Amino acid sequence: MEEKFMRRAIALSCQGVSEGGGPFGAVVVKDGVIIGEGRNNVVPGGDPTQHAEIVAIRAACRALGTHDLAGAVLYTSCEPCPMCLSATWWARISEVIYGNDRLDAAAIGFDDAAIYEEVARPLHARALPIRRLLGEEAISAFRLWEEKADKVTY
Repeated sequence: MEEKFMRRAIALSCQGVSEGGGPFGAVVVKDGVIIGEGRNNVVPGGDPTQHAEIVAIRAACRALGTHDLAGAVLYTSCEPCPMCLSATWWARISEVIYGNDRLDAAAIGFDDAAIYEEVARPLHARALPIRRLLGEEAISAFRLWEEKADKVTY
């Protein structure tokens, strides 16, 4: 059964290439059923967040009407990049199964090593400048959140 889901992710990755996207595909499976699928659509969609995994996670969340995909498995044609891995964590996906690894991706020009290195650095040492502004004002939203009785935590 796992091979069936991975083959669908691979088929989506090939479809993505033929339609002008990157060579990545993904499906989200829960209880043995595909509940979301996606292919890389960064260039055709003009959106750098349209990675296959994120597209599949969004579709799965819409299908189930929830942000919580606990118990689901992500089958992806390639090891998730840092952005997609983060989305997988936030969605509470229970397992990731991938085909190509990050070294395979790097070999064809999709190298995430610099991102992994950047995230590991302290803020002051990062290549992308990051600085804080109006922290004392921004905290007001956090205080509202803390006080909100009917909040849905995630």
